[in-house]
Amino acid sequence: MAPYFGLRGPALSRAIMWLVVCPAFVTYGYNQGVTGGLLTLKSFSEQFPQMNTLTTTGAEQRSNSTIQGTVVALYTIGGMFGSLSCVQLGDILGRRRVIFITTLISLIGAVLMATSFSLAQFIVARLVLGYGTGGYVATVPVWQSEISKPTKRGAHVVTDGIFIGAGITISLWIDFGFYFVTGSSVSWRFPLAFQIVLSLVVMAFVMQFPESPRWLVKKGRPEEARAILAALADVEEDSEEITLEIRDIETSLILSGSGSFKDMLKMGEQRLFHRTVLAACGQMFQQMCGINLITYYATTIFQQYLGLDAVQSRILAASMCLTQPLGGFLAYFTIDRLGRRVLMLWSAVGMSISMAILAGTNSLSDSTGAMIAAVVFLFVFEFIFTVGYSGLTFLYATEVAPLQLRASISAVSTAAVWMFNFLLAEVTPVGFDTISWRYYIIFAVLNAAIVPVVYFCFPETNGRSLEEIDEIFLQSKSIFDPPRIARSLPRVHVANTQGLDIEIAKGIEGGNAESKKA
Repeated sequence: MAPYFGLRGPALSRAIMWLVVCPAFVTYGYNQGVTGGLLTLKSFSEQFPQMNTLTTTGAEQRSNSTIQGTVVALYTIGGMFGSLSCVQLGDILGRRRVIFITTLISLIGAVLMATSFSLAQFIVARLVLGYGTGGYVATVPVWQSEISKPTKRGAHVVTDGIFIGAGITISLWIDFGFYFVTGSSVSWRFPLAFQIVLSLVVMAFVMQFPESPRWLVKKGRPEEARAILAALADVEEDSEEITLEIRDIETSLILSGSGSFKDMLKMGEQRLFHRTVLAACGQMFQQMCGINLITYYATTIFQQYLGLDAVQSRILAASMCLTQPLGGFLAYFTIDRLGRRVLMLWSAVGMSISMAILAGTNSLSDSTGAMIAAVVFLFVFEFIFTVGYSGLTFLYATEVAPLQLRASISAVSTAAVWMFNFLLAEVTPVGFDTISWRYYIIFAVLNAAIVPVVYFCFPETNGRSLEEIDEIFLQSKSIFDPPRIARSLPRVHVANTQGLDIEIAKGIEGGNAESKKA
């Protein structure tokens, strides 16, 4: 049978997206939303009385609330360590193997969680699930970006945001459906187990698709990389297009140094530390814009702060997340036309305005009009976030990273997602309890502050090969240079700009790589 099920070119890219990327990120989104809706179920509280906040009062309730919050947050701790583990694993095992192994780990965590009969098992399950999820979330965007054409890379990777939103939506609607199942642990075991099917799909197909050609070149296997690049572009292996692409990859490898993760802390000619900070900042913005105070606590906001009943609150929370796939589709059709910076800038402006309006409407008690406006702008915020900061920041982190450190920088930047995710999950209940509607003002200011940072420091990467992006940083001398250079740098082959012969690639991996003469 022909490799990759006989698929080539765009058909192969679509198959990768729907059979690996889609189930992987739907699972990630599903895990973001599923647990919150189960904590208030009677059967769940009976199974884990240490987390029961429904029928307890006083000191016992406060103690149980602390335990509940900690157990839920352990998922993000596991995710952070899972991401950081890919600093080394991503380059040792390759992109596909890491995705397979970490998906298997997350599947084991899901099984343990759905079959839990004690708090200790549930705690271990949350950590295992988070570890596996953190690993594949850090690796899938790297694999995507390295197998995508420059003109399609943005659309391909930004679909991650569509799939995350779809996963959150599915989890909330499943939670809502099982809210009416009473007297059985199925009401919480089935929602926790549902994700196992999606993980099995990822594991069944990921090893059937091509490895990253850039990782293969790095490992001294240029002929395999040539065959994969030809299949992805649907051209002949000996075409000039593929020869030039191989040459650019090899040159970029030589210019980006040894590839030791310690290089991320050094500036050097390639400004590696600068690029690591950019990748991590983008991912930090994804969390600090305030999305998780909206997503995690949507039901609480509707019920406790807007005065709606339990069923109405759950319906609105589940419906609100439907805006995420819609925002993702808008990003899909605009990111390679308008560019990364435009979406990031205008989304930050829109989110800042939305948070300011939410602060104003929530400050008015007993006002039907203000309540309706608050509901509308919760939906608006969710939509805008997905356009500019859901899948896009995963894409941007892989684009600004050089090949030698792409897996490592993606791992560190994804760890930042989990770290600030944990921070917001812990701080938000306290924030609402202490300063009420003023809590939204903090995020209105934070989103406004994102705008100048992106404008002055984040270069446009749209339409450029990953090797051309290296050239942007090679020509930069300060943190403010990349945006200006990106606007003026012509489309070039990196090897030609450096005056380097393809034979330089023989230094890759200790001299094991061999190249053809261009």
